[in-house]
Amino acid sequence: MIKLDTIRSDKIWGYENWIASTHPNGMQKEFYDFAGGDYPLLVKVIQADDTLSVQVHPNDEVAERLENCRGKTECWYVLSARKGAQLVYGLDDVYSPDELRKAIEDENLEDMLFYADVHAGDFIYIPAGTVHAIGGGLRLLEVQQSSDITYRLYDWGRGRECHVEKGIACIDESGIQDIAPFDGNFECEYFSLEKISCEGSYESSVDGADAVLYFVLDGSGKINGYDAEKEDIFAFKKGEVLKAEGSIILMKILPNL
Repeated sequence: MIKLDTIRSDKIWGYENWIASTHPNGMQKEFYDFAGGDYPLLVKVIQADDTLSVQVHPNDEVAERLENCRGKTECWYVLSARKGAQLVYGLDDVYSPDELRKAIEDENLEDMLFYADVHAGDFIYIPAGTVHAIGGGLRLLEVQQSSDITYRLYDWGRGRECHVEKGIACIDESGIQDIAPFDGNFECEYFSLEKISCEGSYESSVDGADAVLYFVLDGSGKINGYDAEKEDIFAFKKGEVLKAEGSIILMKILPNL
């Protein structure tokens, strides 16, 4: 078992903390060694003080053909949200590529976007092809395929490079789901999430599994008697049981490939 150090990346809109990554653009060498090489997921905490660009990610087929990399399906769990916080979750209607190009050129794509109010505890699934943007005032846990490919469609007049043709070609909003408070479990082709409340103790067998990630959503405690402030980490072997002691809420994250 290891505790991972985060990799911080400052942005014009806030920052990202890459908290579990073997991707070359943010490699945690200790995690790469622990996982036995490339890990199929990348987990981040995103702090959005301002709105991110409107963007879309390619699926596996398109990403392999255009960029020689994985596609990028992801999801968000809202850790905190200021009053009135919103995000963009898809388009508000069906538009042709020409209509989208013209709106981007005329700098009024915002009139074609669907805006959703979100609150702490909400869950948002972002399959590849979904037009999206994180609004200011949000802090999110993001679980995604291990890919750093983004096509920026629109940047609210901030002047950064956009990838209009590639982005429009990727749009596929057939996988959009309702935004709602996380019900405790989610599974898709690429990853599974489980929210776990630990009162007293929690045991989890990892025998035969890929590296399992645990993100502490709330609370504090010890893992098999390990206190991060005072003790060296206890070395686990495959097949042993992880026990969390204390009052903690965890997000358990597993790859499905």
